[in-house]
Amino acid sequence: MATPKIAIVADWLTNMGGAEKVVLAIHEIFPSAPIYTSTFTPETMPDFAKLDVRTTYLQNLPKPLRKLHKFLPMLRVHAFRKLDLSDFDIIISSSSAESKQVRKTRPDQIHICYCHTPIRYYWSHYNEYRQDPGFGKLNWLIRLMMPLMIPPLKKADYKAAQNVDVFIANSSEVQKRIKEYYGKNATIIHPPVDVDRFTPARERGDYYVAIGRQVPYKRIDLAVAAATQLGTKLHVYGNGSEHQNLVDMAGPNVQFFTDRFGDASDDVVTEALDSAKGYIFPAEEDFGIVMVEALAAGAPVIAYGKGGALDIVQNNESGILFHEQSVTAVANAIQQLEQTTFLPGTLRRKAKRFDKSLFMSKISKVVTDQII
Repeated sequence: MATPKIAIVADWLTNMGGAEKVVLAIHEIFPSAPIYTSTFTPETMPDFAKLDVRTTYLQNLPKPLRKLHKFLPMLRVHAFRKLDLSDFDIIISSSSAESKQVRKTRPDQIHICYCHTPIRYYWSHYNEYRQDPGFGKLNWLIRLMMPLMIPPLKKADYKAAQNVDVFIANSSEVQKRIKEYYGKNATIIHPPVDVDRFTPARERGDYYVAIGRQVPYKRIDLAVAAATQLGTKLHVYGNGSEHQNLVDMAGPNVQFFTDRFGDASDDVVTEALDSAKGYIFPAEEDFGIVMVEALAAGAPVIAYGKGGALDIVQNNESGILFHEQSVTAVANAIQQLEQTTFLPGTLRRKAKRFDKSLFMSKISKVVTDQII
């Protein structure tokens, strides 16, 4: 049997995060596969700069208009549908947005979707996004537009999901959402984590860490407020629309670190976590790769006990779970962690079940099963 031709499709490649690491790992399994995406900024994505990245027509828009496509998801739907992938036998989409909209043009083509979540602001978290869409001064406009735009977009998203042959979910929570919103079964394969890049320090530092895009749903404000209230040292990495609000509310015990692209680099994250007393994750996330990275670095995790955290953190064994997104709950969890012993070596072993090598072997098996 001839080797199948594979295409990888990503929502966009403009800033590095967990979804982008998934795309890189899939490309590592299938190095001859081109990567299709809506828009690409190589200057912010050096890991992709030398790869065969092919963009939709949105890339040809003037830069200011290209950025506006985030406001108009129907543009991305149209752009992905216009892609000609007829040369490929297998399409692997990495999707939390519109990349699953790509069309099969032959009856023998197979579409495998690695789903980070059904689109949050259509399905699972519509009300939260309506309350605070995360567009700063333009929030009022987005709130007005959402009830008009979302119903047809949900319909288009559901229809695209029905054309996916194989769904892979990144967590138990996402598996449930795929069943609830799309009526489809999904296999769970957790995202890849480079566990070996961390070297846990036996003697831990005196600070906690919070890392991530500083946007409303990440709830980094809870970590900042709780640390400020307790006088606990907190190092905050990242940037985003909430950055200035976080700086304004922080006490002198909270330090902020950003780079020119607003995201913490892998080297910075590694150094921060290898000696951290703990990592604070107040968001309800679909998975949460940084929680695994913290464990690999020997740092116990304080996490909101919903979503992907339930696949990663065992209460009082690899961290502390809290069950209400409030400053008091986070502060209580910090105090509880202070009174609990966590061994860096044990935490690292718990992280091994998310190692990149396992992800790669499981994805390879899913693709092989489709060929046979």
